[in-house]
Amino acid sequence: MNLLLNTHVALRTITDHPNLTKKARELILSPRATIWISVASIWEITIKHSQERGDMPVSGDDAVRHFRAAGYQFLAIEAEYAAAIETLPKHHQDPFDRLLLAQPLAEPMRLLTHDQTVARYSDTFVLV
Repeated sequence: MNLLLNTHVALRTITDHPNLTKKARELILSPRATIWISVASIWEITIKHSQERGDMPVSGDDAVRHFRAAGYQFLAIEAEYAAAIETLPKHHQDPFDRLLLAQPLAEPMRLLTHDQTVARYSDTFVLV
């Protein structure tokens, strides 16, 4: 099972954050799961960390190192993903989240998210 982690879920995995739910841990640690991190998440972490936002506790470089050490795969940003953003309902306006929404809809993967608004887009998105 291919699981794409949204940015905050991904950060919670590498910082062992107490808000990472039991359900998320079980899915991520499943031997059947291949965990994916979007390059859009690395971009988001890098930008927001450089702005000294408290919700981005690590730099982009540190995040890449942690994700690689955990054995996660990186999902590139393809032109088709960017173009698919235009067809998404307007439930959510964050450009990083909108790209993260388009990617699993175009691929055979599920998105793990803690954001209820994001989870409304598809029944293949898992609220954790």
